[in-house]
Amino acid sequence: MDDTMEAAEKGLKIFHPRKGGYRAAMFIFVMTGLENIGFIANMVSLVLYFLGVMHFGSADASTTLTNFIGATFLLTILGGFISDTYMTRLNTVLMFGLVEMVGYILVTIQAHYKNLHPDPTCLTCKPEGSSKTLFYLSFCLLALGYGGVRGALPALGADQFDRKDPKERKQLGSFFNWLLMSITLGATFGVTVIVWVSSEKSTWAVGFFSQMLIAIVGFGFLTVGKPFYRNRVAGDSPLLYVLQVIVVAIRNRKLSLPDSSEQLYEINDKEVVEEKIPHTDQFRFLDKAAVLAPDTSPEPWKVCTVTQVEEIKILTRMLPILASTILMNTCLAQLQTFSVQQGIFMDLSLGRFDIPPASIPVIPLVFMSVLVPVYEFAFVPLARRLTGHPTGITHCRR
Repeated sequence: MDDTMEAAEKGLKIFHPRKGGYRAAMFIFVMTGLENIGFIANMVSLVLYFLGVMHFGSADASTTLTNFIGATFLLTILGGFISDTYMTRLNTVLMFGLVEMVGYILVTIQAHYKNLHPDPTCLTCKPEGSSKTLFYLSFCLLALGYGGVRGALPALGADQFDRKDPKERKQLGSFFNWLLMSITLGATFGVTVIVWVSSEKSTWAVGFFSQMLIAIVGFGFLTVGKPFYRNRVAGDSPLLYVLQVIVVAIRNRKLSLPDSSEQLYEINDKEVVEEKIPHTDQFRFLDKAAVLAPDTSPEPWKVCTVTQVEEIKILTRMLPILASTILMNTCLAQLQTFSVQQGIFMDLSLGRFDIPPASIPVIPLVFMSVLVPVYEFAFVPLARRLTGHPTGITHCRR
């Protein structure tokens, strides 16, 4: 009991031998697949809803959709911060799931009632008054719900595997492959069946309502798995650590760096379970945060540990990778907006089938559905024999 309380005070993960692993992860896979049915379907089809139902112009419809998607992914930071600092990851997912459900209810109501649409005889009229308020409120709540869930759910899955256990560490690498697989399968169903119901049958209210029911099943399934989860006790947020290093480094900018890195501040208490990261010479300006000023007590906002500074250096090294995704997502934005709008004016018949314009993204999804199992079952075992690396090859080489 004392060990548990001590771990809770330090915000550490408590690993239970009978919990976690793939048994717990299965609930997360199902939840991820079901919840992404509606999310991905909306990413590719909402531009048609904005055009046909809300009478947005082509540019306004595209901008509104990309703003919605951008807000969703930015709000994942909020979900991650709350799950790190104030609540367990499971409770964070369920809380934002409730917000998502309210958003679905509001958007379904507006899609169903014609008096909440712009005047159908005016092709250039946009929502006004209460209709405009309901429109933006519903999509703000959806963005908040979507983002909060995505900020905590993958981390909840990662918590089910102990990185210090060689077997579970290997399973963790596979976990993210299968998490991507569950997203892909859910997305495939969303961009085919849900898109067909919403756009081709012109029953947007039924489409939104179906998405909500499927998501409810997913959240219910996630809740059922609660006895199997390893829950991380809420503690300090990594975002807070980043902010501390930046603030202290700026505050200590006039201090001189010591000749030896061993003179930088670090906690060497054996009772502290946190794994130490050795000092590196890159980004030396951040080392100023680990310099303890004369006549200063070692407090969080006055000095940072070498390990804390090195964690920020790791994040800094990742910035070029993060920046490179901007170009990729710019291309994806065209696929979700311009390509779908262009599809309206094209011959979409494929044999006896008429393919909805918003179903175009099913092509890369099918390839992903095939390639993920091939990578996991064929490539990784072969590469593991050649390299001896637990995941076959490093993430950078991948």
